[in-house]
Amino acid sequence: MTQPQNPVLLTGATGYIGGRLLERLEAAGHRVRCLTRRPETLTARTHARIEVVAGDVLERDSLSAAMRDVRIAYYMVHSMGGSGDFVQLDRQAALNFGHAAREAGVRRIVYLGGLGTGDELSPHLASRQEVGRILRDSGVTVVEFRASIVIGAGSASFETVRGLVEGLPAIPAPRSLETAAQPIALEDAIEYLVGALSLETEESVILEIGGQDRVSYSAVIREYARQRRLRRPVIPLSSISTRLARRFLRLLPRHGAVAAAMVDSVRNDTVVNTSAAAEAFALRPRGLAAAIELVLADEDRRFADTRWFDALAPGAIARWGGVSHGRRRVSSQTMPVSASPEESFAAIESIGGGTGWYGTDWFWQLRGLLDRLRGGEGLRRGRRDPDNVRVGDAIDFWRVERVEPGRRLLLRAEMKLPGRLWLQFEVKGDHNGGQVRQTTVFDPAGYLGLLYWYLLFGLHRRVFGAMLRGLNRASASGRAAVARP
Repeated sequence: MTQPQNPVLLTGATGYIGGRLLERLEAAGHRVRCLTRRPETLTARTHARIEVVAGDVLERDSLSAAMRDVRIAYYMVHSMGGSGDFVQLDRQAALNFGHAAREAGVRRIVYLGGLGTGDELSPHLASRQEVGRILRDSGVTVVEFRASIVIGAGSASFETVRGLVEGLPAIPAPRSLETAAQPIALEDAIEYLVGALSLETEESVILEIGGQDRVSYSAVIREYARQRRLRRPVIPLSSISTRLARRFLRLLPRHGAVAAAMVDSVRNDTVVNTSAAAEAFALRPRGLAAAIELVLADEDRRFADTRWFDALAPGAIARWGGVSHGRRRVSSQTMPVSASPEESFAAIESIGGGTGWYGTDWFWQLRGLLDRLRGGEGLRRGRRDPDNVRVGDAIDFWRVERVEPGRRLLLRAEMKLPGRLWLQFEVKGDHNGGQVRQTTVFDPAGYLGLLYWYLLFGLHRRVFGAMLRGLNRASASGRAAVARP
């Protein structure tokens, strides 16, 4: 089958896999039509060439217009985590979608379901596989991928692992956590889904996909903890009931309801038993360690590229404790300046070393002393150049990660901390003046990192506020220094 010229229909584009699939399809130049119940939430963040139409898979009449001229449709809908009986809702949604696809002349449906074999599947896995059967019974050719745990930011299973490791000093492990799984990286799952567009088949197929490693669920927990450098013993407890585990998971701040609904699935092996996917695609998926490493690196990259002038609502600036972005904590302050962006950035670019930290030197000298007592560098490194910076430069116990001359400077802390810390300065305006935004992003190392953040938040807020005012005085005077009080 050649690359389709007709629009590709994508459902679930507001979900974590559907959203990444949309990015990948868009980058590859495909025409994409997204079906969503809330078009306004998707239109605001997609390219103009992406068509967004209103519709609901639970309302059959709303599907006809969305499927006009469509030859391939992605079915990425799942009702778990919503209100009502998710099994019945998924059943009805699949019936509606399959019927509408057949009536519209859709030639292929691509669907992502769940791995698992046997007659004792959990309600979640049984429902995922029932959806595939219903879609095939519609008479439309279906390419059904079946996957185990998807390792990606936003995946309910991965976020459950993250929540447990980041929030608990030890992980209580029921016997079912030793069940075998075959985790797959989100990027590899996306590549399979995109590859289904050109898969040579006129018949429905079921393709089992997974990463290189067959591991237990507890091994996934241990590997995430290892890469986050957190000591999290996994304590076997055979007495933990499924009901108790479900109640506990509902308390997780993110994806708790979905994780609780999925807990029954842990009792089923979710491993690849056929070679059909390996024979159909040249892709060789990553192993578990590489998949987790990719997630963490991608999150770092996305945060490093963030412009906080655009990313934070005005009301979030003054909020005590900052705002949460996943596991990270963000605190930001702005200040109007009379200087031009060039003058403001000159002061920012000269920070540290001989210039000092603009009225907060007492704090940084104390912090440097504490860092040296713990085996760190303290303030001994200074600067390579007193006026200019480049990526990779050391500034006292910070490292330059991003430089956009006249606009943005991002520093990463290399001091001893229970987590990772970034400090970013952004400038905007014109020759008549503008604004400087100073943002701190903290990635806490578990519960001790969170304790550090909240205990010292007030002090840090005052120190960084004083620094911002000092920068303003320095930029207004047209020189990259300020007299210390």
